[in-house]
Amino acid sequence: MPKRVPPLTDLDVKNAKKKSKKYKRGDGRGLFLLVTPLGSKLWRFSYRYYGKAKEISLGTYPDISLADARERRESARRDVAKGIDPGYVKKKLRAEAQVQKEKDDNTFEKVAKEWHEFKKTEWSEKHSNRLLSIMKRYIFDVVGDKPISAIETPDLVKLLQLIAQSSLETAHKSKIILLGTFRFAIRNGYIKHNPASDFCDVLPPVKHTHMAAPTEPNKVAQLVQAIDGFEGAFVEKCALQLAPLFFVRPGVLRSAEWSEFDLAAAEWNIPGYKMKTKMPHLVPLSHQAINILKELFKLTGTGKYLFPSKCSLLRCMSDNKINESLRSLGFRKDEITGHGFRAMARTMLHERLKFNPDSIEAQLAHAVPDRHGRAYNRTQHIDERVKMMQAWADYLDSIKGKK
Repeated sequence: MPKRVPPLTDLDVKNAKKKSKKYKRGDGRGLFLLVTPLGSKLWRFSYRYYGKAKEISLGTYPDISLADARERRESARRDVAKGIDPGYVKKKLRAEAQVQKEKDDNTFEKVAKEWHEFKKTEWSEKHSNRLLSIMKRYIFDVVGDKPISAIETPDLVKLLQLIAQSSLETAHKSKIILLGTFRFAIRNGYIKHNPASDFCDVLPPVKHTHMAAPTEPNKVAQLVQAIDGFEGAFVEKCALQLAPLFFVRPGVLRSAEWSEFDLAAAEWNIPGYKMKTKMPHLVPLSHQAINILKELFKLTGTGKYLFPSKCSLLRCMSDNKINESLRSLGFRKDEITGHGFRAMARTMLHERLKFNPDSIEAQLAHAVPDRHGRAYNRTQHIDERVKMMQAWADYLDSIKGKK
């Protein structure tokens, strides 16, 4: 007959003192208190599972009281009676808790930033910064701290509809962020179900309008006359004068670097990473453009950028400087924008100067294949483009005296 172990009392547990070696105080039915040399008091349960002696921890005193320890012992004994190993159950619960903790730690904000970091090498700096700004301003405050595994489709639909109340275009950009983040989460094992997989009809389409730009000779004449009369900073005036001559995207113009220009060859070679198409682009320089560049070089030629920021020579001028300068000249945003010089040149080069649309599209760096299905390269139609860029500069000069 097994030896009867007198049960412990709360006072016994409380007064158990540490010794030079660890020792046990039994409570019966497999439960005992293990007292360590450092004074820790640990509840343990010993049992036999298919004839093999085993032992599991039931917690630490005083976090787990004597009564709590007895409840845990009885639960473990019931498992053993059912043929279940309580040690295995505990390990399984611990593993599940760890998985849940990892899921809880993988918040939407954390995963979205990982996706953004992974993708930003494929994007322009402007696009990368714009998406990150949208995340911080519109998305993270709503779902940023939620585990990404806990976010469901209705949560995302409500989020997009909320953003759309402020800006439909921003809501569509937010939709791109959500789609990218959840696809990234699927690929990296953060989630098994993609709540952003069916977003086709969540938002109405954005109705795009053409960039504001004059295309009548008298209106264009007023514009170029006003630019020549600009009384602001010389660097900004040069940027305004070159904008219609180059008709590149505003971000490409403002970030232009002197190392990209060869005035002797009359070329501006724009590296691919600055272009929307990610392909290098060549801008032939007219005589008028070269004259402006030579004057500008006297002021900024020792630095990196043609149009440095007023705050730091290490940065180019701000994103909206061209538009601000146009507003200062009295032109409304529905009359002309920095991007509108592209539409102005495209229309007038074809309708007024009768140049080949293929050459115009090539100079605009539009990713349109030719009749053989080949994508444009930096020198395609180059002979006609050289003539076109000079003819365009001459045309702008010719209409300046017209009212």
